[in-house]
Amino acid sequence: MKLKIDEEACIGCGICQSLCPDCFLLENGTAKIINTNFKNCNLNEIAENCPSQAILIEEE
Repeated sequence: MKLKIDEEACIGCGICQSLCPDCFLLENGTAKIINTNFKNCNLNEIAENCPSQAILIEEE
């Protein structure tokens, strides 16, 4: 799976960073992916908890 952040939809709430701090960082009010090794992260949980639905999971 591949993860993408819709930066226009992101509201900078920080839920993704709190669920997986090794992979996400808030920068200027927008979530950024800083590490693509999501081995210790539940991507479905992160996407489901994003209130603006800015985290998109794409099949590779």
